[in-house]
Amino acid sequence: MVTWFTGHILEIFGAVTGIVYVILEIRRNILLWPLGIVTSAVYIVVFGDNGFYAGMVLQGYYVIISVYGWYAWHRAGGKEQGARSREQAEGTDRRRSVSGAGFARRSRSLSQSKGGEGGEQGAWSEEQGARSRGQVSTVSRIDTGTAVLCLISSVILWALLWYSLDRWTDSPVPLWDGLITSLSVVATWMLTRKYLEQWYVWIVANSIAVIVYLAIGMYPTAVLFVVYFVMAIIGVRAWRRETGDRRPKTEN
Repeated sequence: MVTWFTGHILEIFGAVTGIVYVILEIRRNILLWPLGIVTSAVYIVVFGDNGFYAGMVLQGYYVIISVYGWYAWHRAGGKEQGARSREQAEGTDRRRSVSGAGFARRSRSLSQSKGGEGGEQGAWSEEQGARSRGQVSTVSRIDTGTAVLCLISSVILWALLWYSLDRWTDSPVPLWDGLITSLSVVATWMLTRKYLEQWYVWIVANSIAVIVYLAIGMYPTAVLFVVYFVMAIIGVRAWRRETGDRRPKTEN
């Protein structure tokens, strides 16, 4: 047991950091991206040692996309804060411009202004609380055109990876390694756009990965992907609550 643990210490460490990563992902905490960089760096080595070459390349992609995602979420959070600040400033200017047309009218205007100010302050406080936790609040729904492009991209990438792994490597499972990788690439891009539907792609990819990694004997990684599978289901429910009844716009 001790020998097995020692021989798999790097894989176990990667599995633990991967679980923390997906918890942060569900909470939409921006710290998921730097932790993702660490996890991916570990799994570049783990997958390379086990012949999962597409998975190894995928982890390199994760490092790059994590840097982009970190930047994109940070930039989006700054824009949201700037927009809220402008809205507050404009609201204050409008309230200051209200002038006399009778005491009753001024009283009504003042009451409405205070009510609006209270609502704005409440929303501002809630947003600030989310931002203080590192949470990025916007969740989007994917439009039909983008969904079709994601599907086509994943199929093309799967075919290319399957062919390449089967022809030029000693990968034990080229078909499944290519499929898991292609779905993961598309799902990670969808995550950078904060699309709710990325969780459905992860559910499919993770369920396949669990079976494959168990068959190969990568047990810590299989456990990690069981957790990923469960967390993806939880993630769908958590992100759904944020979208409410909003529906994606159809692109022309």
